[in-house]
Amino acid sequence: MIRFPSWLVLCKSLCGLCCLGELQAQNIPTTLPAVPEITSAGTVVFRHRAPQAKEVKAVGQFGEAVIMTKGDNGVWTGTTAAAVKPGIYEYFFMVDGMQVIDAMNSMVKPQRSPSSSILHIAATPPAPWDLQAIPHGTLHTHGYQAKALNGAYRELVVYTPPNYVLGSKKWPVLYLSHGFSDNEKSWSVHGKAHWIFDDLIAKGKAKSMIVVMPDAHAVPVPLPPGKYDKYSSENSPAFRREMLEDIIPLIDANYSTSAQRQDRAFAGLSMGGHHALMLGLLEHRTFGAIGSFSAAPPDAKDVQVALDQSDAVNADLSLLWIACGKNDFLYQRNVQFEKIIEKAGIKHTFQTTEGDHSWPVWRRYLVEFAPLLFN
Repeated sequence: MIRFPSWLVLCKSLCGLCCLGELQAQNIPTTLPAVPEITSAGTVVFRHRAPQAKEVKAVGQFGEAVIMTKGDNGVWTGTTAAAVKPGIYEYFFMVDGMQVIDAMNSMVKPQRSPSSSILHIAATPPAPWDLQAIPHGTLHTHGYQAKALNGAYRELVVYTPPNYVLGSKKWPVLYLSHGFSDNEKSWSVHGKAHWIFDDLIAKGKAKSMIVVMPDAHAVPVPLPPGKYDKYSSENSPAFRREMLEDIIPLIDANYSTSAQRQDRAFAGLSMGGHHALMLGLLEHRTFGAIGSFSAAPPDAKDVQVALDQSDAVNADLSLLWIACGKNDFLYQRNVQFEKIIEKAGIKHTFQTTEGDHSWPVWRRYLVEFAPLLFN
């Protein structure tokens, strides 16, 4: 299978037929150069077609917002003031005060409500989340009806490592959960989890493993969105049931997996970190290792059963790894939760790092956490 870098996209006109004919009649180009365009100097050129707009800006994680200038063909163009460091960035356009994705860029961040495009600048030498000339695993998508959710149609994504062969042996499994704004495709499309595992496995830093990326929204998010805590009180128990009754059985039935607790792990970011801590502590007989990335930690009362049985939890969990950035809005909640499990006598690792509540932080956490698994 040939894979192309995520920043390499084909450009095509998104105009309707009438609009396209009008542009051709005016001899206005109907295609644009690659967008975003990364120049030889490392700067990034953004382009957006909005003939009627009065102001357009490119806004994102790459740095200062770029004020764009309108050309005669109705295409707005702007270039970053300085070179942009390699990385994977979210960005969007502000068009007369309205946030829109880059319609010319096929790389859109998977979310419940997509609102950002993706700018991927590869590093030299490549970072773990960059495409490399190494053996690559395979991504699979499964659709199923969840018995735990009254037959609701659900989807999940599965990564199998390069050397995976069905029936060859019993493989360990990591279940990897996304955050509140995301969906089951976020860890692969935006997090580049599959490329990270390809890199770690090729370098001998992590064991070959199956990675399952489910949709953690077992309960539909209300519109307009309500408060997270209220939603979590309904969603977390439902997702816990779905994991135990549907997802794990589905994976075990379709892949060569080990049913041993020590060969099954769960990790997640933000809301997924909440799920990791809940499942890890309450279902410690099912999972042998837990990773919490910038979690929205559960209340003590929700895991009190585990807090009261710390000896059993410690016997079953070989790893409880919690990390959060100093500038994360959930940092203090993580500090408070760490004190709770420390007082209960539950063994764990708590890591304070640089960074905020964003994907660059979570990719680094996955790179650090994965080598600790199944040793």
